[in-house]
This record gives sequence, structure tokens and C-alpha cells, in this order.
Amino acid sequence: MNSLNIIKDEFKELLENDPDTFISKYSYDERKSVIMLVEKAKKHKASYENELLRVKGMFDFDSSISDSLYVAGIDEVGRGPLAGPVVTACVILKKDANLPFLNDSKKLSKSKREKLYELITAQSVSYGIGIESEKVIDDINILQATYKAMRNAVAAMDVKPEFIIVDAVTIPELNIPQKGIIKGDAKSASVAAASIIAKVTRDRMMEEYDKLYPEYGFKNNMGYGAAAHIEAIKKYGPCPIHRHSFIRNFV
Repeated sequence: MNSLNIIKDEFKELLENDPDTFISKYSYDERKSVIMLVEKAKKHKASYENELLRVKGMFDFDSSISDSLYVAGIDEVGRGPLAGPVVTACVILKKDANLPFLNDSKKLSKSKREKLYELITAQSVSYGIGIESEKVIDDINILQATYKAMRNAVAAMDVKPEFIIVDAVTIPELNIPQKGIIKGDAKSASVAAASIIAKVTRDRMMEEYDKLYPEYGFKNNMGYGAAAHIEAIKKYGPCPIHRHSFIRNFV
């Protein structure tokens, strides 16, 4: 009979990838501590199976929208910040992509977004990224800059989409069939994937900008209007990546 310390080590090792082995191995152990670990493993397994069903539903949603071979999702990040670019991504996922915990990027921790970013880029047929700077945003407004970035994301793809699912909006001047879905990043696998690619890309950019302009705390606020960020604008004035059309009330 294994000691409790050995069993706890096995629990940590097997919980994520092979809870069945742990459950079958220790389900007849009558020690109270082991019974509790087995119950935890069973709950974890059930939760993970429900998660797989939820993600499968997102892929099924995409298939229900269009039977085209290359269905893409497109989403944006960065419409609201006071500084930095707006970033968009367009993604065509492989039909057999395995992306547990895929979700709207706003509902995921940074570590899960980073892990999913690697999985999505490896399991996509094609993806493209569009970026429009704060200068373009000031020149043509944030909505038009977002549309421009979305079109550029599509243009950057090696494999062109036959149909595009868009989060909430309809992209003008795009000669590809499309459909705007309210809360698409929570319903559609490809839109959720696009939201993660766009979010991770923009966050990495803002972390680099933080090294150039540390007084604004960009690595923490990502350019959004946190109180400390607004106070820094009032104290230091705007830096080169601030959107002047967004900060008129602060300078």
C-alpha cells in the first residue's frame, strides 16, 4: 500500500492528463484522505468532459453558420484604450483542432491565453493579423480603423476565407460573405480563436511599449483608462502612442 505522500504526488501528476488511471488505481483505498482525492479526481474529470462538450458546441456553431470549407472568425482587441493600436485577427481553424478551454479571450487568464495562442497558431489552416496605430485611429476614428485592421487581417492570410464570422459587426468593403454574431467570441470557435490571437498580440506589444514609456504602466493597464494611467497622463503629458482623440479630457 502506497504512502499518502506518494499518492498525493501521483494525484498532482495524473490529475490534468490521466485522472482515470488515478481513479481506477485508488478507488478501493478506504483511507479517508485517499477517498477525498479520488472524489476530487472524479469531479475534475466530469468538469473536463463538460468543457470538451462546450468547446465542441462552439465548433458545431461554426458549422451551422456555413458549410464552406474555409470558415474564418475575426475579432478585435483595443477599441477602448487611451493608448496603443487596435489589433485584429482572422483565423481558419482545422476541422480536427483540439483546443480545450477555448473561449472569449476576456474570460481566460493570461497563462491560458498564452497556451491557447500556441495551440491555435499550430492548429489553424491560416491566420492573419491586422494592426492600426494610434495615429490612424486619430485620423479616421476608432471604428473605421478597426474595420481597416480587419480587412488587413483577412488580406494577410495565406488561405483566403470563403465565409467569415464576425463578432457583432459587419465589415464594410469586404468582398467575402460574412455574418455578424452578437457575442460571437463566446459562441464561435473561430471567433474565440481570433480574439485570443488578437489579445495576445496586442498585450505583447503593450508590454514592449512599457519598456519605452514605463511611467504609464502599460504592462499592467494595456493602455486602458485605469486611474493610475490617467494620473500619469496628467502628470507627464501624452507619450507618442497615446490617442489624442481619446485623451482630450485629461490634457
